[in-house]
Amino acid sequence: MYLKIKWALDRFLAFVGIVALSPLFLIVAIMVASDGMGNVIFAQPRVGKDRKIFKIYKFRTMISTRVEFDTNKAVISDNNRNLTKVGKFLRKTKLDELPQLYNILKGDMSFIGPRPLLYNYLEGYETWEIRKFDCLPGLSGLAQIKGNGHLSSKERSYYDVLYAQNVNFITDVEIFFKTIGVVLFGEEHFLKKVNSEELEALARKYTKLY
Repeated sequence: MYLKIKWALDRFLAFVGIVALSPLFLIVAIMVASDGMGNVIFAQPRVGKDRKIFKIYKFRTMISTRVEFDTNKAVISDNNRNLTKVGKFLRKTKLDELPQLYNILKGDMSFIGPRPLLYNYLEGYETWEIRKFDCLPGLSGLAQIKGNGHLSSKERSYYDVLYAQNVNFITDVEIFFKTIGVVLFGEEHFLKKVNSEELEALARKYTKLY
C-alpha cells in the first residue's frame, strides 16, 4: 500500500516543485550559463528500476564530462579539477539535482531511493548488489545520509540494498530530514562506515534470495 501512495505522492510533489521552484530554476540556469561554455542541462544514461536505462537530468557542473572515476567510490570528489566555480556550489547545495524533478514526474525516479549510477558499473556488481534495482532510484537515499562520498562502492551498495528491500514511510522521512542535515553540515558529519561482518551477512542473505 505504501509503495502506491509513495508513487502518487512523488509525482504530485514533483509537479508542485517544478511550478513553485521555477524562479530558482531560472536563476540557477543563468548562473550555469555564465560560468563557461556548454549546455545548461546535462543528460546522461543511468540505471533505474529493474535495470532499465533512463536519462537523468542535472544542471551542468563540470567543464568536461569525460572524467576518470575512482571505481571504489563512484562519486566525484568536491575538489575535482573539472568542476566549475558555480558547479562546486551547486554540488555542495545539491541544487544541480533540481532538474531531476522532471525525472520524478516522468516516473523514472522517486524523491527517496538509491542514487542511480552509470550503467558501466553494472559489470562489477556482485549478485546481491543487483537487489538495489528492485525499487526506483531517488534524489537522496540511505547511502547519502550515511557518508556518501566517504563510503566505498560496496558500502554504498550495502545501504542501497538495505533500503530497497525495506522501503517504508519512517525510513523515507528519516532520509528526507537527514538529507537537509547533510546539505547544512556536510556528509562527514553523518558518516557511518559498514564493517566487513555486516557487509558479508547482507551479501549472503540476498545472494541466496536472488
